Formats: sequence, structure tokens, C-alpha cells
Amino acid sequence: MIGLLRRLGWWARDYAYAAVWQVRAFFDRTDAESFRSGGRTPVVVLPGVYETWKFLQPLVTAMYDRGHPVHVIALLHRNDRPVAELASAVEAYLEAEELADVVLLAHSKGGLVGKRVMVGPSARRVRGMVAVATPFGGSRYARLMVAPTLRVFSPRDATIVALARELDVNERITSIFAAFDPHIPEGSELAGAKNVRLETGGHFRILADPRVIAEVVAMSETDAVG
Repeated sequence: MIGLLRRLGWWARDYAYAAVWQVRAFFDRTDAESFRSGGRTPVVVLPGVYETWKFLQPLVTAMYDRGHPVHVIALLHRNDRPVAELASAVEAYLEAEELADVVLLAHSKGGLVGKRVMVGPSARRVRGMVAVATPFGGSRYARLMVAPTLRVFSPRDATIVALARELDVNERITSIFAAFDPHIPEGSELAGAKNVRLETGGHFRILADPRVIAEVVAMSETDAVG
């Protein structure tokens, strides 16, 4: 069992990390278009709810520096619309840009959007997804939320239930999660996926864990299957 004091410490550091990166994202003026060049496997970024792509900017920069074009979909903005609607926006982008063999890099709700894309009409364009702290099975805390945007994370939500039934695609997903996630007490383990449990706590700050970029690199820089 993880002690209460340790969990509280992880929780405090997690929110401190999130606050710092939200402030940085607000003031940063980096243009997402500047990351679109490169000759290696394309990466498409899917941020979490209330986040912009800049929350994942360290990962974006790391992949771009390795020669990967990184695509940010403006229509996702703060990811506060229904999963199906956002997935449709991603599909439209993949088709319009004629992207192929892409790797989805997702945080939290972004992983739900990504999985919806992977079972939809544009699935052929996606190699796989690395999802960090995604509530694949929902979160029991959702029922306590007032905002409808957060209540959709209920384990009984129709989208959560429908995606949980889509098992075949899980083998192309790497799910990374902490031993303790203050937002997802159920955890993010996904049957049939490559599950990477980090022996730490947090929902946000694990984005900075070296294992995350290592898994994105591993998926992006291996030969495509099939």
C-alpha cells in the first residue's frame, strides 16, 4: 500500500507541475507550424481536457529534434468537446494532410480521442498510440464533477463503455501511468496493450518522465508492421 503522506506529496507536486506548465503555455508564443517539418514517422499530438498542445511541448520538441514532423490540430484547442466530435476533427486532419503511419501522442482525455480514431474510418493511417494517464475505464470521481466536460469520464458513460469493448486495437497502444493517479483511482491499465507502470505518482508530471519519450521513440522509430 502507498502511504497517505507519500500520496499527498505526489498530489502536491503534480498540481505544481500542472500550474507551471499552464502558465508557460499561456505566455509562450511558439508557433505549432514550426514543428511540421521532418522526414521520419509523423507524430500527432492529442492533449488532455483543458490543455493546449503547449502542455506537451517538451515532448513535441524532443520528437521534432529527432527528425519527426509533429502535427498539432488546432480544432482540438483545449479538448473540451465530446470525444466523438474531436475524433472526427482528427480524422479530417489526417485525411486532408494525407498522413500515413502516424503515431498518436496523447495525454489523459486525448487517449480516448486517439482510440476512437484508431477504430474509425481513418484507422489505416495510424501506426499506434502512446497514451499517458488516460482514463480508459473512466474515473469514479467523475460523478462528483459539476462540469459536463468532466462528468463524461464516468465509467458508465456511453463513450467509455463503447471504447472498452474495442479490444483488437489495444495491441497497438502503449498505456503509461503512475502507481498513483489522483484523478484516475482505477488506473490506466488496458487489456492487451503494452502497459507501462511508473513507480511514482501523478497525472500531469509523469509527462516529464524519461520513459514517456522512450516509448514514443520506440513506437516511432521501429519498422511499421504490416
